[in-house]
Amino acid sequence: MADSMESLEHKLAYFHDATGIQDLALSTQILEAHGWNLDAAISAMVDMRPRDSAAIGPASAPHPDEQQAAAAAPGTSGRTASSSHYAVSAQHEDELLLASEINGHVATNHIYSTLLWKLVTLPFSIIRGSYNIMYSATGMGMSIAGGAISYSLGALRWSEGRVADGRASLLPLPVGAAEASSFVRNFEREYGDYHPHFQTTTFMDALRRATAEFKLLFVYLHSPEHVDSPAFCERTLCAEAVVQFVNENFVSWGADVRSSEGFQMSNSLRASTFPFCAVVMSSSNQRIALLQQLEGLKSASELLAILQRVVEEQGSILVAARADQEERTLNRRLREEQDVAYRAALQADQEREQRRQEEAERAAREAAEAETKRKEEEAAAAEAANIAAEREAALERRRQEKAISLGLEPEKGPNVTQVVIRFPNGERRERRFHCSATVQSVYDYVDSLGSFDVVKYSLVSNFPRTVYDQEKLSLPLKDAGLHPHASLFVQVEESLICFLS
Repeated sequence: MADSMESLEHKLAYFHDATGIQDLALSTQILEAHGWNLDAAISAMVDMRPRDSAAIGPASAPHPDEQQAAAAAPGTSGRTASSSHYAVSAQHEDELLLASEINGHVATNHIYSTLLWKLVTLPFSIIRGSYNIMYSATGMGMSIAGGAISYSLGALRWSEGRVADGRASLLPLPVGAAEASSFVRNFEREYGDYHPHFQTTTFMDALRRATAEFKLLFVYLHSPEHVDSPAFCERTLCAEAVVQFVNENFVSWGADVRSSEGFQMSNSLRASTFPFCAVVMSSSNQRIALLQQLEGLKSASELLAILQRVVEEQGSILVAARADQEERTLNRRLREEQDVAYRAALQADQEREQRRQEEAERAAREAAEAETKRKEEEAAAAEAANIAAEREAALERRRQEKAISLGLEPEKGPNVTQVVIRFPNGERRERRFHCSATVQSVYDYVDSLGSFDVVKYSLVSNFPRTVYDQEKLSLPLKDAGLHPHASLFVQVEESLICFLS
């Protein structure tokens, strides 16, 4: 609840700075009506302001042309934030304070006598008011109330009561990154490519990078038309010692004051003359801490001395912040490593358990399959045995039937045929038949013997080779050429084993 109240108070402060509305109750009602959305509330105030109302914006701030004129006027000299007062309005004087806390690091019982801190509210929305601003190399401009384009100070005045034919000019700010890139290109075209490494991003992105790298942000606001700008850029800003020191210790960001973001930052930082440099760092509550401000022409040695002093004074804070960050990073890395180790151990345990379960399931499956196979084999063997037994029984009945059908073997005589049967296993059998008996009688005799397991066979004579097949079964032995004696051998065509298989 305390954090929520603090956030609402900060939004009220931003809304107050952006719109200039002094009534706290009215500001609260406006923000509540827009769900405490700063962008929507500020945009609504800009879009819904009556035609004869004053422009919405901060207190009157000098345009870069006024600043340049003031800087070029006789008797005007450059000033630094540590030695001079700022020309700021009373409503912003409360923003000036001595640094007691930066990024959560409290420096107790110690005040830098030479360092003045200034919290500058960062813009969160495009502050649009009744002003027309357009500075570019092509001379682009906008018309106000159908009149001529004005580059003068009065055309850009943000003070109360600025009205042109009852209409307020609204000009949204362009993308800062494109302006930063354009600034770097123009700067290198004028002064060469040896200069501080200016970021080609928006101011906020440059500030975030400086915070991430634990460095201060060096800001340079460039006014090309100021009489001291060429000398400052050539002799001071591009000096080798300055460039090396700035690149090593700072993140740099620059802008042309004629650009939208450059002009906005010149107002936020209250630049009163040029050349203008500042050293800032991020602070809490989305504000920036202004550590050092330099205005006017400075030599390279003077700029370098001031920057060195700022780095020395703020070094302990940056070192402490870096140490804290490194400690947090180390702790986070340790936690991540522990998490990785724990996840790896957990995964290994899960994989082992999964393998154990898979092995148990595989063993059970193999046992079930083996049992099923055994039962199937037993059933097949039993069935085969039954078939074989039935077949054997059938053959045995057949043999008995064949033996009975043959009758008694006749005695030797002229009408008796002597037949010798040779089997594939070398066995030899001999029997006498009446010459009038058929070849089928010889087959019946072979079947009745049961000397070998044969299902299908043929009786064959060698000289001459004759196969006594189905067509000759009804021939008498005499007519078949087997009388008075014959020698036949059994030619197997299908065995009982093959038949059973």
